[in-house]
Amino acid sequence: MTHPEFTCSVAVRHLAEQSDPAANQHAFAYTVTVRNTGPVTAQLIARHWTVTDAHGHVDEVRGLAVVGHQPVLKPGEQFEYTSWTRIATPQGTMRGTFFCMTDEAQPFEAHVAEFGLTLASALH
Repeated sequence: MTHPEFTCSVAVRHLAEQSDPAANQHAFAYTVTVRNTGPVTAQLIARHWTVTDAHGHVDEVRGLAVVGHQPVLKPGEQFEYTSWTRIATPQGTMRGTFFCMTDEAQPFEAHVAEFGLTLASALH
């Protein structure tokens, strides 16, 4: 039996123009790269994100597709998309899971390791 696998990486940037620190709104863009590192073709179907601010407030986001796409990736192919989130503190974290399906209807999950949402000036 083959073992499907998607590997995910993330790059984050602060969105100053979408943030309002006085109103406790800090916006961050994140670019996710999903690469099929397994031996079979598979499709990304849905997502589940857990977003946590520095006060421990947690928001969960679930839904079909990513930015309106459910990409089908052959072995070695990748899909990249950018989205954004807003939290109440200048620091926080995000982690996620993609629900995926092989072309033979074998379900699997691709995990996105926890990454930081951090305004650089908040580190000093």
